[in-house]
Amino acid sequence: MQNAFMSGVTILLIHNTGGLVLTHLNSRMVAAIAIFAALWGVLNSIFAPIVFRVFGLPILCDMIGFAVLTLTVWWTRKFGAATVVGLIATVVNFVFNPAGVHFLGFAAASMVFDVTAKLIGYDRCFKKPLFVTVSMLSVSVLSAAVAGLIIGTFFMDTSALTKWGGVIGWAGLHAAGGVIGGFIGITLVTGLSTRGVRRMDVKN
Repeated sequence: MQNAFMSGVTILLIHNTGGLVLTHLNSRMVAAIAIFAALWGVLNSIFAPIVFRVFGLPILCDMIGFAVLTLTVWWTRKFGAATVVGLIATVVNFVFNPAGVHFLGFAAASMVFDVTAKLIGYDRCFKKPLFVTVSMLSVSVLSAAVAGLIIGTFFMDTSALTKWGGVIGWAGLHAAGGVIGGFIGITLVTGLSTRGVRRMDVKN
């Protein structure tokens, strides 16, 4: 037990079947998760508010977030990793932008991303470039739409929602951001794989 603790962390998660499952993340995975989460949280808290004020669009949050989550799932192939990234990124976001409560929608979206990728199967998701594109794009769009629904329902001003067609329209905007973020993540994953960069050698 001591060796396991020293080489990584073990987290208890609720599996999609309704049971509990232990997921072990080794030290390299923990380091990668910390980097991905910090990247998402810092970039979002600094640049996303600027883009939103200038254009009134929320897509930068999705572009950064779902690119990062795609990289996380590809690199770790561990259930729970994407959720942990989302939760840590949420904490980082609040440190830099305490008023950014909308990011709670992305914390929930990271959980949806995590569960959906697990249901599809990691080996199936990343088996071939076509599989990567279809699976990760679908997961990104679904998760982004969930983020949009949550943010639109609980955190958006009514006048801003009316401009974009209400909560459903806001979810659609986030879904569009999920398309872009998904493609960025897919491009990064494909490029890294082509150049021989190896993901974590773990089993499902």
